[in-house]
Amino acid sequence: MSQFLPVDEQMDLLEKGAAEIVRVSDLRERLDDSRKTGRPLRVKAGFDPTAPDLHLGHTVLMRKLRHFQQLGHQVIFLIGDFTSLIGDPTGRNVTRKPLTLEQIQKNAETYKAQVFKILDEAKTEVRYNSEWLGKLDYEGTIRVTSHFTVSQMLERDEFHKRFQAEQPISLHELLYPVMQGYDSVALECDVELGGTDQKFNLQCGRDLQRHYGQKPQIILMTPILEGLDGVQKMSKSLNNAIGINEPPAEMYGKLMSISDQLMWKYYVFLTDLRLSEVAGLELEVANGKLHPMEAKKSLARTIVAGFHGEEAAQAVDENWARMFQQKIVAGDVESVSVEVGKIRVGFSESVKEEQGKQDFFQAQDEEVNRRVGRGEFRYSGAVGVYSVVKLIRELGLASATEAAKLIKAGAVSIDGEKQASPYYVRTGMPGPAESAPLQLAVRVGKRAKIAVIS
Repeated sequence: MSQFLPVDEQMDLLEKGAAEIVRVSDLRERLDDSRKTGRPLRVKAGFDPTAPDLHLGHTVLMRKLRHFQQLGHQVIFLIGDFTSLIGDPTGRNVTRKPLTLEQIQKNAETYKAQVFKILDEAKTEVRYNSEWLGKLDYEGTIRVTSHFTVSQMLERDEFHKRFQAEQPISLHELLYPVMQGYDSVALECDVELGGTDQKFNLQCGRDLQRHYGQKPQIILMTPILEGLDGVQKMSKSLNNAIGINEPPAEMYGKLMSISDQLMWKYYVFLTDLRLSEVAGLELEVANGKLHPMEAKKSLARTIVAGFHGEEAAQAVDENWARMFQQKIVAGDVESVSVEVGKIRVGFSESVKEEQGKQDFFQAQDEEVNRRVGRGEFRYSGAVGVYSVVKLIRELGLASATEAAKLIKAGAVSIDGEKQASPYYVRTGMPGPAESAPLQLAVRVGKRAKIAVIS
């Protein structure tokens, strides 16, 4: 009996969150051969230690490595200490500033300490590509580079754009994909993992393996994980990253700040839930059976527990909920008076903007709101249609232009619920003009204020 699961069962786990596999049929064949021979596949993912800390974006690949590890295959955590001297040109429109050897070595040590929060240290092969690249002399480098042409290198998107824009391309940058490709030859890889932005580099490994008489590796690519802003790739330099070494409370708080839309992507790539389970949660939220905030709290607890343990995750979850409520009740969140006339919009204007949304104003007394829109009633914010963009601007949380973008990005909530529409609708029957002012807890990203509307 084979020590490995049937191919279909292995593929079910390996295909989770995979953006592209080159080629699926090859991977199935290699897995089948592995079952017959009992030889585990050699699977690598490389990480250049260009910064001291890893973030959740890095863990997408690490988690996929762990999937292979859980299936009984040999995973290789490759530290690109030699390629860091060049600097990966992926996604760069200028040449990277080179790091010193001391910086690289120091960062590499921190990587080793962090990666085993995800991988099983006893079953992980840790390698440094200086082991073979550092031994290549001029003759060896010439022989390796002879398998590629300059025109091939210029087909790479980053190089092509810089060439067309007449921006400098350093000669050593052209060597990076070749050196990464040679890593696969040196390690005799069956599979290499990488982000979708790494496809050119990964393909170089397949090409070189053919030249060296090896079976070309299978490429498994994962999507790029967006950072807290939900737009750009997670990166510490963009200040939108969640470091895996961050304290539990900080990690939890950052996760609670992401948009509802981004939450589902984090569920897929940063948890062990199967796609069907994530889809089930998403359906519960859509049907109103599960509040989005509860789904997000569950996500935050799960991720924090993975790095800091269940006890720490539970403690920070309870503390976050308590502190969030206490801040509002105790008045720790700043209250700002807002004149209703500065944020109210006409009913017809909002309907025009929101046309096609069947549930919009579903709970409204339409006659009341028409009269509100015409300005026939003057309430203390009891009933009305408000511009969320204007509200955010009046609270000083963002400019009107930024507010519109933040709403689209899902970074705005009112009274704990995500605000997807540029209009906030206050339902209910009209009250007397002297009624108490309406208070709304408005959160934009990590910042929150209480709007006292009168």
